[in-house]
Amino acid sequence: MKLDVVRTQFGKDATNGMLFIDGVFECYTLEDEYRDVKVMHETCIPEGEYEIKLRAEGGFHTRYLARYGADWHKGMLWLQDVPNFKWILIHSLNNDDQTSGCLGVGDTQQDLDINKNGFIGQSRNAYKKMYPKVRDALLNGEKVTIKYSKINLAEEISNDSPPEMIHPDFVKEDISEIKGMMIQLLAKLEGKNIT
Repeated sequence: MKLDVVRTQFGKDATNGMLFIDGVFECYTLEDEYRDVKVMHETCIPEGEYEIKLRAEGGFHTRYLARYGADWHKGMLWLQDVPNFKWILIHSLNNDDQTSGCLGVGDTQQDLDINKNGFIGQSRNAYKKMYPKVRDALLNGEKVTIKYSKINLAEEISNDSPPEMIHPDFVKEDISEIKGMMIQLLAKLEGKNIT
């Protein structure tokens, strides 16, 4: 299984992104801000690809085990071998004050221009949908990786319609022309001569 985090917005205190599982959009993400040099509890992890394993110990594991039960929770999703970081997890959170390099997931996301700390909503719902997919892959012995990257805006983004699309003005002209031909046809059928 392959997870991809595409970072889409970089703020002074937070980083917004999107999470994909095997190429399919899963949910939004929130992390600490991007920095060239790590500042403890205030920096997102470096771009790259990391293996995920289950971590069945520690404070988060204990809290999630109590919250979700032993039948559902089998350990925290734990990123391996992140340079200069330790115990990087994927968990529910609402703003960047609730992470120290970890990845938060949510069903909604607020623009960082509105809230510098970032905000993702419905975080527990997003976690409850995402976690079993990854958990089950790991429990089945599948290798699971997560890759962090930035959105690629090298290509120019345009709101113009692609060439195969019909512009609404052309449709309106065509309908007017068809309407005119229908009036002429009806007039001929009634024996009237319209020029």
